[in-house]
Amino acid sequence: MRVDVDGASLCVDTVGDPSDPAVLLIMGGAASMDRWEEPFCERLAAAGRYVIRYDHRDTGGSTSSPPGEPAYSGDDLVTDPLAILDHLGVERAHLVGLSMGGGIVQRIAIERPERVISITLISTSPVGAGGPELPGMSDALRATFEEDRAEPDWSDREAAIEYLLEDERPYAGSRGIDEQATRALLGRVYDRSVSLPSAFNHFMLDGGEPSPARPEEIAVPALVVHGTADPLFPLPHGEALAREIPGAQLLVIDGLGHEVPAWAWDQVLPTLIAMTGPA
Repeated sequence: MRVDVDGASLCVDTVGDPSDPAVLLIMGGAASMDRWEEPFCERLAAAGRYVIRYDHRDTGGSTSSPPGEPAYSGDDLVTDPLAILDHLGVERAHLVGLSMGGGIVQRIAIERPERVISITLISTSPVGAGGPELPGMSDALRATFEEDRAEPDWSDREAAIEYLLEDERPYAGSRGIDEQATRALLGRVYDRSVSLPSAFNHFMLDGGEPSPARPEEIAVPALVVHGTADPLFPLPHGEALAREIPGAQLLVIDGLGHEVPAWAWDQVLPTLIAMTGPA
């Protein structure tokens, strides 16, 4: 399905009965909806949820800008999910966001609370300025940002998948990555993407002035899911969110990194299903 919004065409996928409670899944930076894997969505839909996932601009099948030249702002990534809900005729939804998607979810919950039933924040950090001082990324992950890696020939499928696979490794938790499953996932990402290098445009976006809003303004039920081995946002980020959002639940998963791999679904899904029941 295509949803046209403010000069962009977004690729959207739904699973389940539209009469069931809507759960909108919002992925992180430079990541397409493929990372909300189909079996995960199907299990959520089987529990009586109308599951919605989509490709951000510059990912998957959505509108692509030239690499290094994003034709949109960070604010557009915040309003896009609301446009998708409008297109689907969904007045209010449960929002689930991972990493950057968790930041988007927090902003919507603060700025447009009438559209939100509940929120689930996975591997993310509090939005806004003035919060507690939190630890930075791990030294090992920081070192990877300092490496001078040549990009692959993006037209070479196997070379591109190998490059992306190496990008995955530093974000995995103590269990590492399932190479076979990750290669298959990255193959789906490659095959669906209009322009893979354009996804990195997300990291060039000007965030503008820090939002004065803080998580303590969130007034809907909230679930925070965080791993003990997250190298980008160490566990204190999730703990801070759970403290700041009134009444928030905290689910800590031992060994989980900056990810939602299949081995963690049996811990994530029951709590997510409980959070996203009928309003």
